[in-house]
Amino acid sequence: MNRRTFLKSSGLALVAGPLLPNVFVRMANAATTKGRKTLVAIFQRGAVDGLNVVVPYGEKAYYDARPTIAVPKSDVVDLDGFFGVHPSLAPLVPYFKNKSAAFVQAVGSPDTTRSHFDAQDFMESGTPGVKITQDGFLSRALESQKPAPLRAVAIGQMMPRILSGKANALAMPDIAKFEMPEAFRSMYKEAYESTRILKAADPAKLQPENGAVYPNGPFGSSLKQIAQLIKANVGLEVAFTDVGGWDTHAGEGGAQGQLANNLKTFASAIAAFAQDLGSRMGDVVLVTMSEFGRTVRENGNRGTDHGHGNVMFLVGGGVKGGKVYGQWRGLTPENLFEGRDLAVTTDFRDVFAELLTRQLNVPSLKNVFPGYEPRPLGLMA
Repeated sequence: MNRRTFLKSSGLALVAGPLLPNVFVRMANAATTKGRKTLVAIFQRGAVDGLNVVVPYGEKAYYDARPTIAVPKSDVVDLDGFFGVHPSLAPLVPYFKNKSAAFVQAVGSPDTTRSHFDAQDFMESGTPGVKITQDGFLSRALESQKPAPLRAVAIGQMMPRILSGKANALAMPDIAKFEMPEAFRSMYKEAYESTRILKAADPAKLQPENGAVYPNGPFGSSLKQIAQLIKANVGLEVAFTDVGGWDTHAGEGGAQGQLANNLKTFASAIAAFAQDLGSRMGDVVLVTMSEFGRTVRENGNRGTDHGHGNVMFLVGGGVKGGKVYGQWRGLTPENLFEGRDLAVTTDFRDVFAELLTRQLNVPSLKNVFPGYEPRPLGLMA
């Protein structure tokens, strides 16, 4: 069986149902790829409503708290008989069913701030509650590894907090147009080398494969460019991008509406990314994060306000998928944080600890998450 035939048949298996333990691992084993491991992190800025993303449709309290914005049971796409996902996330469900994707519910930062700025800063620094941290935790994670050009790239206009530091990450809004100014070439030799490698590899010429179609807009473009960097074998280890529009104080909607539209673009872009990479996804893990969740009860504007616990999504090779991870305490008043929010029962650092050690082989997390001892969740094989 040649590679193209295998990819097509594996794609059919993805849609058909839970036939493989992790379809991406099997695809990678059957293909000839470089085998470099890559972590792709996506920040949903603005605090996505995790309760309308991974819906506890088996709990009556969810519907009691959200008379106008709850996702009806008839529209929820079932995951395990208790949790389901918003219908806009349907493109991601086949990966869950094939055990190559997982969700973590009731996850987040232990810091209780409801400030977008502070919460994002704490999450990206990896030191919740500490404002004096100078660098980002993904940058610290790479410091123990051998330096290399293009090992860490953020798709965007500015360097994100999470990659700021000594890892020599690069921020670029467009990989086809990235150029180190002549005046800086002698000062930033590694960045200049990155420019040289990019020009030689010309990743922008690599078109989506396996029938993948990315949605129009910045987020789809960002994931398409990350896929191009991976396929070009330029040495990428960590990629980062973000997407806004999740601060739904008013008019959030349930199965239809503002959140539904954002989730549709979000899910279709991630699904296109996985389809585009095909067997290469065996060496890639994509993870999503957001600064905090939203209130359990809807507000007077048919929206939700700043909350606490939230949801994360993982897909890729090595993920022990087909499961919703995390401790679920429920949504009855006595189980809510401060009587209003989903409680955080899993620290986001526990999720990243497994990804960094299992996916990127980071030898120690002491400097990555100073003062914190991560607890393994068993997310990765």
